[in-house]
Amino acid sequence: MRPRAVLPSGTQLRRQFRLADSAQQLVGGFLLAGPFVVTEEVWTLAASMSQLQAALNVLLVSLIGYGALYQADTKRDPDDEQQVVGVPIRFISLMVVAFGSVAILAAIFDAPATFVGSPPAVPLAEVATVTFRAISVGAVFSVVGAATADSVF
Repeated sequence: MRPRAVLPSGTQLRRQFRLADSAQQLVGGFLLAGPFVVTEEVWTLAASMSQLQAALNVLLVSLIGYGALYQADTKRDPDDEQQVVGVPIRFISLMVVAFGSVAILAAIFDAPATFVGSPPAVPLAEVATVTFRAISVGAVFSVVGAATADSVF
């Protein structure tokens, strides 16, 4: 880990998280999320998943994201970054991008209606549940793209 910048008063500076960092994450997240949003196999898999599996998938996305940001990139230290309630802003942004990019693309492409159906033919709760699960599957790939773009650029 590299040392933090220190002011003459002895106060250590936290690394600034910039809008450009979120933009890089967005590019990577959307780039890798796209193909999985429109793949029928992802929606079929999501329909057969349990809520526990979806929750474990969310945990997996978080672990991949944290590992990619702070374990694989040795130049970053989560303690050196700006935080909200003890969580680095960069990590929060990464999670929003990973899940948000998949959700936005699913909505734009009308994927839930295409692969699950729409009310009243299919109950709204089922559409929402399967869509959440599909988003959790797509986020596995989106987080890799977002974290890579953030680390490379």
